[in-house]
Amino acid sequence: MTENTPATGTAWLDPADDAPELTEELADVAEISIGGKVIRPATGYLGPNGVVKGRPPLRDRAKQQVTLRIDPDVLAKFREGGPGWQGRINAALRVAVGF
Repeated sequence: MTENTPATGTAWLDPADDAPELTEELADVAEISIGGKVIRPATGYLGPNGVVKGRPPLRDRAKQQVTLRIDPDVLAKFREGGPGWQGRINAALRVAVGF
């Protein structure tokens, strides 16, 4: 017969423990729904530092998504700098065309 052993692994954590604290500011912009029916739509969104009212402002010209083939060594060089490599490529292209 086998012997009973205690369960192994980590203890269960309540996912609500990671939820942000419900503040007045958050409640003011949150969507309210009852039974799946939206009573009041959201009027803001959660930004990195808390609640931000409305949609983030667009620049004077929104960027356009394109597909571009770049030599692997050139791409590797831009990626060496870490996050933001797409923006660095954009800045280099602006310099190349004279902006």
